[in-house]
Amino acid sequence: MAKFPILLSCLVISLGVHAQVVTYDNAKKKAQKSFDNAQLAVSEYKTEDAIIYLQEAVRAEPGFTDAYGQMTISYVELKKYDEAINAFETLKRLDSASIRPALLAYSKALGGVGRFSDALASINLYIATTKIKNPKAEALQKTFTYAAREAAHPVPFKPVNLGDNINTKDGEYFPSLTIDNQMLVFTRRVNGKNEDFYVSERDDSMHWKKAYNLGQPVNSSAFNEGAQNISQDGNMLVFTGCNFPNGRGSCDIYYAIRTEEGMWVEPMNLGNPINTRDWESQPCLSPDKQTLYFARETADAGSDIFMSVMQANGRWGTPERLGPNINTPGDESTPFIHADNQTLYFASNGHPGYGGMDLFYSRRQADGSWGPAVNLGYPINTMDEEASMVVAADGKTAYYASDRTDSRGSLDIYSFELYPAARPLKTLYVRGYVYDAKSQKRLVANIELQDLETGQTMADIKSDLMGNYLVALPVGRDYGLNVNKKGYLFHSENFSLKGADKDTGYFREVPLVPLDTSAIMVLNNVFFASREYTLKTESYVELNRLVGLMKENPTMVVEISGHTDNVGNDQINLTLSDKRAQAVVQYLVQKGIEAERLVAKGYGESKPVADNETPEGRAQNRRTEFKIIKL
Repeated sequence: MAKFPILLSCLVISLGVHAQVVTYDNAKKKAQKSFDNAQLAVSEYKTEDAIIYLQEAVRAEPGFTDAYGQMTISYVELKKYDEAINAFETLKRLDSASIRPALLAYSKALGGVGRFSDALASINLYIATTKIKNPKAEALQKTFTYAAREAAHPVPFKPVNLGDNINTKDGEYFPSLTIDNQMLVFTRRVNGKNEDFYVSERDDSMHWKKAYNLGQPVNSSAFNEGAQNISQDGNMLVFTGCNFPNGRGSCDIYYAIRTEEGMWVEPMNLGNPINTRDWESQPCLSPDKQTLYFARETADAGSDIFMSVMQANGRWGTPERLGPNINTPGDESTPFIHADNQTLYFASNGHPGYGGMDLFYSRRQADGSWGPAVNLGYPINTMDEEASMVVAADGKTAYYASDRTDSRGSLDIYSFELYPAARPLKTLYVRGYVYDAKSQKRLVANIELQDLETGQTMADIKSDLMGNYLVALPVGRDYGLNVNKKGYLFHSENFSLKGADKDTGYFREVPLVPLDTSAIMVLNNVFFASREYTLKTESYVELNRLVGLMKENPTMVVEISGHTDNVGNDQINLTLSDKRAQAVVQYLVQKGIEAERLVAKGYGESKPVADNETPEGRAQNRRTEFKIIKL
């Protein structure tokens, strides 16, 4: 781990200046021997042993400047920054003229405790007194210039250890969550050697239960499995496997599926074009499982973040780099796409930061590109390495791994409340299954989620073989959910999430009605203003889908019917319902559907489907229906 034997020899040569200063040359034999042992330990990368020998040396010679200089460097290697600062300041009191060889390490120690202005002053002094150009020192100068400016405005950050049910003396890291916040999957390095996946679930009080080993066939005793991501529905796990027998390169991306019975099937290599002879790792699935983000080692720019989109044939498309707002000539890693499918978190040492790998976020733009990378700020980011952060669907609870002072022995998983500016959209979800309304058979169907205001498709997925589906719903928008399958009428739902304070998702069983004479479908996403009959623009998405259905079935003749609640005058309600039905017919005709295939009919309040005594019932009675008259 240490890399400073050469610096050590510089100290030995240069620290003897004043007669009263104890250097290696005039130190007692006992102190010299301890210092020699420390030098040997440094050369063998045994930094902790080196510290013990250096402490022996200064006990034998309290004024031993060479020992304090090397102690500063060694403590920084161990990231014991306070001890490094104390050692350097002792050296400075003993002989201020001999501090230069340890000045670089001292500046790192100051940065390590967040004293970035002092760190900048120290690195400036180091560079000014060094005759040979030092690129690493100049890079550190650039880092401290940024950090001294930005850390003056620290962000709120109070990490909380997840406790003994999750964390142990072994390292725990790479947390990932399902969208309902009920399952936490993470990597544990068991006995400091074998990496396995562990799972914890919530109890009735929303506390995490004791984590358990995910077990075979996903975990194995022969290989390390790590850097995983659980899909939002909890039914697919993507992860990294290195040096597996069926691997294509050093590390590949694998996936495993969970069956309806809750059992995991044998993991499979994702294959070409995701995996190559290069290093691929740290995968993350979009909430709809249609996009895969991952890190790949490249020949020209270190580790970059790539994305691959699922094709119509069920295969992953050719991966593409995310672009210059995300990737740099440095390293980018640990991508995490939030459930809102709009906010990407990742780690990078190529963007301006506080040193090492920092955490950043970027927002998806209207054109689909990624916006500028924003550093999450200090003290979330520090002089040390930060990576692998995830954010729960609520948009404010973040999880990451760290070896803070209250860890159980190594890396532990922590949670913290993410400050508002860095939060993604709070995201709810709708989940359920699709089935044939007549036979009750589960169906594989197409499911689309669209922004009713813009018409933008937010998700386009298929239910699985058992008809199950899950679609994420970022708050702040109105959505239309449409389910369709050839040979069936489509089904529509709408969710208004503007100003939503709901904390749980929705469950919907979706019955699809087979195309048949007299089949009826409620057009749930056709909207009118109160007591008006002009179509709202939010209706166009649904009506365009209806146009497509009628063009697919060119002999179909239908009735469009309007219905109201019982509020107001009967005749006025009848007239209003008829004009609303006519407005829909006119739209369909404008889109190319022959007028003779369409019948408009208003029924007023005469055919309620719910109780008019409640607001919810009246809302159901105010509806537009589509009925097949002839096929």
